[in-house]
Amino acid sequence: MRAFTCEVCEQLLFFENSSCLRCGTSQGFDPERLALVDASERTRCAAANVAQCNWLLAPDDSQRFCSSCRLTRTRPNDGDAGGLVEFAKAEAAKRRLLFTLLDLGLPIDRGDLHFDLLSSRAQPIVTGHDDGLITLDLAESDDVRREARRAQLDEPYRTLLGHFRHEIGHYYWPMLVERVGESELERFRALFGDERVSYEESLEHHYAQGPPDGWRDRYVSAYATMHPWEDWAESFSHYLHIRDTLQTAAEFGLDVGGPAVTGDPLLSATPLPELGGAPFRELIESWLPLTYALNALNRSMGHDDLYPFTLAPAVIEKLGYVHQRVTAHSS
Repeated sequence: MRAFTCEVCEQLLFFENSSCLRCGTSQGFDPERLALVDASERTRCAAANVAQCNWLLAPDDSQRFCSSCRLTRTRPNDGDAGGLVEFAKAEAAKRRLLFTLLDLGLPIDRGDLHFDLLSSRAQPIVTGHDDGLITLDLAESDDVRREARRAQLDEPYRTLLGHFRHEIGHYYWPMLVERVGESELERFRALFGDERVSYEESLEHHYAQGPPDGWRDRYVSAYATMHPWEDWAESFSHYLHIRDTLQTAAEFGLDVGGPAVTGDPLLSATPLPELGGAPFRELIESWLPLTYALNALNRSMGHDDLYPFTLAPAVIEKLGYVHQRVTAHSS
């Protein structure tokens, strides 16, 4: 995420701000400029209250909702007070997701991307993706319920933003891989496996048997072992984690030096030139020492690791492939 400043007084602003705390200037996010701007003469999204949305409409836009909120097809009704609180948190995470996608040059306005943000207080909801429709259980907005679910599934990491990043990975797979051509599919299969194997049987096997022994040598998460599509979505999600966090660190001038910055064995053992080349290697060379430092800082405060992952060479190679596909599409 970029660091923003008030155009009037140059006070530091954050992505979610709707006003400057120093000078009081009204602020809004302009998705065309990817910037916070003076909103005093601009039209705010009609969901400014219910979704706590600070996005602005383009000057010639006659619609009521911004380019983020109009992607939401279904939300809790106005009488569901608890659901609406969770909905606002989910929309905030969705806006952060969309910023990263726009910043990477990936399309969000093709007309086939929609979100159903539903409360499981009334009925069971399964988070997932189906042909451009992303469904999210708003229970993931509740910290207590989400942590209980994370512990139940023995996951090292579980966040609302992470769910969005995973499901959007499914949305982009046909665009970035499948429809590119048979040669691209073969490259994908060489790294992730054959996506033509039965998804239903793979799902049943995964929940009956769990991940295979030694999965950490080849996968970024246990869930990624379930099927090549899930491996792609988990890798895509992780790539967005890396890009957003590195951008934030750079915007605030964080450049980690010290031990283990150069000559990391994870990189020396990873073949990258044909899967993203030098630019991706530079990303990983910045990412690994940053994660070491962040984890050390968390431990100094008595907390668990902020970044509870170990990226094996095979995982780094998959991330390099995601990088290559994203940059090829957006260039």
